[in-house]
Amino acid sequence: MDKNLFVSPSAPKGIEESGSDPWHSVPLGTILASFGVLSDRGLSSSDAKERLNRVGKNSLKEAGRPGAIRIFFRQFSDLMILILIGAAILSGVMGEARDTAVITVIVMLNGILGFVQEYRAERAIQALKKLGAPEARVVRDHRPVTIPYTELVPGDIVFLEAGQRVPADLRLIEVSRLRIDESLLTGESVPIEKGIQVLPRETPLPDRVNMAYAGSVVAYGRGTGIVVGTGPNTRLGKIASLLSEAAESKTPLQVRLTDFGRRLSVGILALSAVLFLIGILHHEKPALMFLTAVSLAVAAIPEALPAVVNLSLALGARKMVQMNVLIRRLSAVETLGSVTFICTDKTGTLTQNKMKVDRIFAGGEMFRDLSQETGALPKISPWPVLLKGMALSNDAVVDSSGKLLGDPTETALYEIARKVGYDKALIEGELPRISEIPFSSERSLMSTLHREEKGSLSFTKGSPERVVERCLMEACRSGNRPIDPERILSVARQLAEEGYRVLAFASREYPPGDPSPESRMEKDLTFLALVGLLDLPRPEVGQALKLCQSAGIQVVMITGDHPVTARAIAGQLGILRPEDRFMIGEELSELPMDDYEATVKMIRVYARVGPEQKMKIVQALQNKGEFVAMTGDGVNDAPALKRSNVGIAMGQSGTDVAREAAHIILLDDNFASIVVAVREGRRIYDNIRKFVKYVLTCNLGEIVALFLASMTGLPIPLLPIHILWVNLVTDGLPGLALSVEPEERGMMEEPPRPPSEGLFSRGLWQHTVVMGFLIGSLTLLTQAWSYRAGSDHWRTLTFTVLTFTQMGHILSIRKNREPVFGRVFFQNRWLLAAVLLTILIQLAIVYVPALNAVFGTQPLTGGELVASFAVASVVTVAVELEKLLVRKGWIYQ
Repeated sequence: MDKNLFVSPSAPKGIEESGSDPWHSVPLGTILASFGVLSDRGLSSSDAKERLNRVGKNSLKEAGRPGAIRIFFRQFSDLMILILIGAAILSGVMGEARDTAVITVIVMLNGILGFVQEYRAERAIQALKKLGAPEARVVRDHRPVTIPYTELVPGDIVFLEAGQRVPADLRLIEVSRLRIDESLLTGESVPIEKGIQVLPRETPLPDRVNMAYAGSVVAYGRGTGIVVGTGPNTRLGKIASLLSEAAESKTPLQVRLTDFGRRLSVGILALSAVLFLIGILHHEKPALMFLTAVSLAVAAIPEALPAVVNLSLALGARKMVQMNVLIRRLSAVETLGSVTFICTDKTGTLTQNKMKVDRIFAGGEMFRDLSQETGALPKISPWPVLLKGMALSNDAVVDSSGKLLGDPTETALYEIARKVGYDKALIEGELPRISEIPFSSERSLMSTLHREEKGSLSFTKGSPERVVERCLMEACRSGNRPIDPERILSVARQLAEEGYRVLAFASREYPPGDPSPESRMEKDLTFLALVGLLDLPRPEVGQALKLCQSAGIQVVMITGDHPVTARAIAGQLGILRPEDRFMIGEELSELPMDDYEATVKMIRVYARVGPEQKMKIVQALQNKGEFVAMTGDGVNDAPALKRSNVGIAMGQSGTDVAREAAHIILLDDNFASIVVAVREGRRIYDNIRKFVKYVLTCNLGEIVALFLASMTGLPIPLLPIHILWVNLVTDGLPGLALSVEPEERGMMEEPPRPPSEGLFSRGLWQHTVVMGFLIGSLTLLTQAWSYRAGSDHWRTLTFTVLTFTQMGHILSIRKNREPVFGRVFFQNRWLLAAVLLTILIQLAIVYVPALNAVFGTQPLTGGELVASFAVASVVTVAVELEKLLVRKGWIYQ
């Protein structure tokens, strides 16, 4: 074979060609030697860094993201902006150099504002993607560590577990019942059983059972492999062009706003054309009327709404990370407010996931309070075998700092065995593991086989029902006796009623030379013990459940625990009330869908439920019109997470497959974080509605003022630069400051928002029309009064009143129901600062001579300035009156 296929210290350059090598046909020893690595030591950090620099990151080339320059110039690609720029140039040609310069500056400022919004949103989205990046467990510097997928290099030793997505192309070194779903690459829907034997070079891809390919999913079992290809040098990389990442899809809200803006644009363009014709008929200058019409169209068309919504969603999602909630899809932010049912796992989500062994029933005796004291455990049968089983039939490991890593149940078993002298690290040399049957939710069992001097010994642990039914004998002080299943299961039920999670242990011995102990590892066993583990409810869950109740959200607990344990925990938490129903998985499986749907909304607890049954729960609730959030962490949870309206994966205990299927990842696996996400989602959506209300109302006010002035024979009330400036102010800092408005008082006491509810429901469109006409009418009346009074600066007064009324409007719409005067007035200091800055700039435009020349304004008298503020306060008072009528329930029901 060609020596250049491999990597060696003398020819490290060969790494770069590794992706094209027939690794399935090469002996493992040769592969390990060619990469200069030992399977138990892994690469050194320095070697891995050098290889990463040479080979590059383990990632496929993403669809190109727009850079800063591209984003900036995209702000000027809108048709109306291009028309406005053309009009400004035309004005310059016609001798109106001042208008050309001012309009150009305003267009640039508008472009800069749009750029800042879009760039911030893009950076926020990319930051969220980095936070959600998957990680792999590898051997580096002689010890297991966790690193991002992107940092894997050829020669890394990688551990595989059920639910993990294979991070790179691997040649398998060790497997334990390992089955991998390779449908992404081969189209074969059945997971492939894997091995480590060398295969002929001509073996086709689907039959290369000693390989694990990037992008495939571990369906069952465990394994270890050496990285032989990363990034573009993987099988997946070779077909990356067919699997290139699609463009980021828009959220439903963005789609609706884009469609609304498109239809609204047609109407505004028609009105602008009518305004131009009316001005010409009233003998206004054609150039002035053309610029005015174009400026009105640019100002009134809400083309920035989808972009601002995207920014609000992205920044809101970034803020949620600080609350231990990672948003994978922005659409989840807006849908959180519609959730009516939260279906949540118990262990680790409602509880602390800090297991402690507190009860052990062995040899017919119950040993209590072991979480406080372990020194009194007997040293006679069945205790030595039991404690060995706790330590060895266990995948928990100790890292370099001495910290226990692994499933909380297994770490609890490991810990109590170690405390009484059965340290896994010491005794596994005497009883090495030679085979295993990994745990699966379908079997509710895990078994391991160990070699010993007198033959071999297997341990089985799992649910009491599944273990006991496989036992013939029970170990006790005087030896083995026939098992009494009813007595043992009765004790298990008693422990479950006290809120314990109950595991059963059993064992079997095999004589030397037994040809096939693996085939009988879970048959004819000897029962050893029942172990009761405590997992206390999280202290913050009680308050979170009360919030859900007040917010009209029903909480459903789903667990694989014993029904009695599930009922006890649900009762302690207050989830299960006397009038609520309880269901076990067996009953759920047998119940026809029609009968199930008739009662599904009354069921609050499911016990002994497998992950595949979650899909039925989600489907039934959705068929009854409910909006469902579902939690999950396993491979089999993925379909239910995808089907639910909001899929929630666990960040600490969840598998790669579950996280990829979910909309949201809980970084702390805490139920209270779900409620925080719902609360924050409601706030973000509510603030987006306020922004839409503000922008559309102000735009309508401008249209009304300009259009009615032309219809009533008054001169054009605003110059083009005035219109563009007001538009810049409207879409500028005050509008953006609404995105950080604190939540409304009592927001979590309102029922969930119906999923079919439109953005303009609950009085938004009525408010827009009424207040838009009020702002426009006040502006028009100001113009009419000052113009007919012979004032020589009537246009400045009109311009100022329009700006101030919009500020008065935004100060009041910050709250939908609460009065803004009082304690809430200073809640959003960003908004107050933005409004104050806008007013100061407007005063500068009015009173600074240099700006007078630019904007065509003249200083107002003190009385006129006071009158401007007084007129603006009319809008504030009107909005407060509207809110009073809403609170009384007289309007917008």
